Amino acid sequence: MEDKTAIIKELRELCGAGVMDCRNALVKCDWNVQKAAEELKEQGYEKAAKKADRATGQGLVEAYIHAGGRVGAIVELNCETDFVARTDEFKNLAHDIAMQVTAMSPCYICKEDMPEDAEESAEVTCLMDQPFIKDQSRTIRDLIVETIAKTKENIRISRFTRFELGETQQD
Repeated sequence: MEDKTAIIKELRELCGAGVMDCRNALVKCDWNVQKAAEELKEQGYEKAAKKADRATGQGLVEAYIHAGGRVGAIVELNCETDFVARTDEFKNLAHDIAMQVTAMSPCYICKEDMPEDAEESAEVTCLMDQPFIKDQSRTIRDLIVETIAKTKENIRISRFTRFELGETQQD
């Protein structure tokens, strides 16, 4: 039993999912941690898709100013309740997204916002499709989906603005 508890703990630390979700995924995947992690990721996307239509009237505005004060970003991240908006998980997500906007200078939130004749790829210009600056194996969409699975609430980026000293705002 200790063996299985340690495996559940390992998966939980890897994905951040609940104990029973981890256990069920491990049972389904014959106690293979990597397969169970993929299973949980897939379940997270399914849960996020079910919550996509839910209203997100709460949230927070996060600002990040890079060292030196020459570049920064402001991001509005929304969720369903103020309870989730006050959690460290949600605040960290908002901070990471603001850092991403500052570092990677996206133009759009998602592919649907891009004009049809856009020359750049979505991975470059769309925030949701960019590789996360702290972990290139995950996208911003992956981060949001993981947080949706943990908080059990819909989360969406409403808007963002990036500022760089000396640059003029384009409309």
